[in-house]
Amino acid sequence: MQNPKSNPLSPSLTTGASSGASTMRVIDSHTAGEPTRVVIAGGPPLGRLSVKQQCEQFAAQFDHFRSAIVNEPRGSDVIVGALICEPQDPTCDVGVIFFNNVGMLGMCGHGTIGLVSTLQYLGKISTGQCKIETPVGIVGATLHEDGSVSVSNVPSYREAKDVAVEVPSLGTVRGDIAWGGNWFYLVKEPYFNFSDHSHDSLLRLSTEIRLAINKQFPLVDHVELFGATIHADSHSRNFVLCPGGQYDRSPCGTGTSAKLACLATDDELKEHDSWVQESILGTQFVGRFQWHDQSKRSIIPTITGRAYITSEAELIFTAGDPFCWGIGTKS
Repeated sequence: MQNPKSNPLSPSLTTGASSGASTMRVIDSHTAGEPTRVVIAGGPPLGRLSVKQQCEQFAAQFDHFRSAIVNEPRGSDVIVGALICEPQDPTCDVGVIFFNNVGMLGMCGHGTIGLVSTLQYLGKISTGQCKIETPVGIVGATLHEDGSVSVSNVPSYREAKDVAVEVPSLGTVRGDIAWGGNWFYLVKEPYFNFSDHSHDSLLRLSTEIRLAINKQFPLVDHVELFGATIHADSHSRNFVLCPGGQYDRSPCGTGTSAKLACLATDDELKEHDSWVQESILGTQFVGRFQWHDQSKRSIIPTITGRAYITSEAELIFTAGDPFCWGIGTKS
């Protein structure tokens, strides 16, 4: 695999053709239905810090860039942004910062698949392996001959089992707290018949659950519901509430990682065996794991999926535009 660092991408906004305008270049893709917008030129300068530090700097000083990239009028609540940056770790090929409509993300599985596919589209990489520095650690990625991508995630684990909360619309809800690159509450009871609910209904119920679990675990910002599958080869189907109040169209890479951690800890899935996780749309990721520290029940999950490039665009930032930096922000 070629090293993306050998083809550096411009870090700063470039001047557009019209007076008072500047531009940013992005590539859009979707992974199993969930969109990713990769900034390949025009992002803010963040220096040669660790990606974790660059993420902190981006959040503190350049949050208006985040809003402008993914929020209306250029984006939507569903889009996840990915800013390519220089890795500090010398073993890594590229660094990336993920963000959504309300803030920063630690890791993003579907977004990493989208990033790798974007780099392939740009001719920066070919099939093979690479290492990516993220704010929460180093992940590995393999671009396969068929275009699919496998992501070896950060160590994942279950923090707490069978945590019960009271939810007005549902009564007692039970689930596990787990880390898969982001914090999840994985609901085991009730088990949902998704065909009985609209997506709006599932959003409302999962939001109620998050409000309840946050009283005990304030760091949890994702809620994962489970129900019967559409496809015979799927093991599970999920509905994942994301931090910004939207749902994941894909099976969720970090959510599947958290699910694998719970299965491994309960000895319900063997090391290297496949787990097919299905999304609310019926799209699939294939998950496997190997033990990272079996005594501490932490795993290295690997998620395989595929992304498709949907557009290549130049975002235009015009002086005097009242929504230049996004709608609904203070910037």
